[in-house]
Amino acid sequence: MRQIVLDTETTGLSTAQGHRIIEIGALELDNRRLTGREFHRFLNPDRDIDAGAEAVHGISRADLETEPRFPEIVEEFLAFIKDAELIIHNATFDVGFLNHELKLMKHKKPTIEDHATVLDTLTMARKIHPGQRNSLDALCKRYDVDATKRDVHGALIDSELLANVYLAMTGGQRALLLDEESGDGYVDPDVAGHHADESTQTAAVIAVTDLPIAKASAEETAAHDAMLEKIRKSGACVWDID
Repeated sequence: MRQIVLDTETTGLSTAQGHRIIEIGALELDNRRLTGREFHRFLNPDRDIDAGAEAVHGISRADLETEPRFPEIVEEFLAFIKDAELIIHNATFDVGFLNHELKLMKHKKPTIEDHATVLDTLTMARKIHPGQRNSLDALCKRYDVDATKRDVHGALIDSELLANVYLAMTGGQRALLLDEESGDGYVDPDVAGHHADESTQTAAVIAVTDLPIAKASAEETAAHDAMLEKIRKSGACVWDID
């Protein structure tokens, strides 16, 4: 599955007041793994930035005078997100601004939903953690995602934080610090469940049944229990017998 974790920064809070996008940051996930591909642009909004917004992201109008305008980068952006699932925290806000930009330039496909599907992690978090604070900052703390390097909000760094929160919230891979390059035989349950074909799964079962069975030591059992406790922080743990 190809997913794009996306965030924007704007001149203010409302498109009805003429506010515009000034930064887009997006990271690509493929089968729940960051690929290293990203889209990042600052944009000239041709208007002032509200003081409250500038205090949040630290971007001034002067910083953007030589940056391109949205119509100049739109096709590159749409190509990057094409047919992907967009993962956005409080998607109503970001999608609303992106649609506003598309409509202002009279794009032939004037809504983001014409180009990609959208998953709102704020809605997801509210279902998993009802009655709790579910801002990105709160979720970073809840899932032990390190946000200490962020002095101000930025579209690209917030996308990176959201990617880690999303993976932790939906499976725990990031929160558990699993090393996908270690070659230790770990297989993501989501990847195995949805992408392995029947013949591959059958071969794996046959191979496993021929292996000798070794009981875990007391230290290994304790380490296993500690790992399960970390998984429980992400929600239900499928390895809990009871």
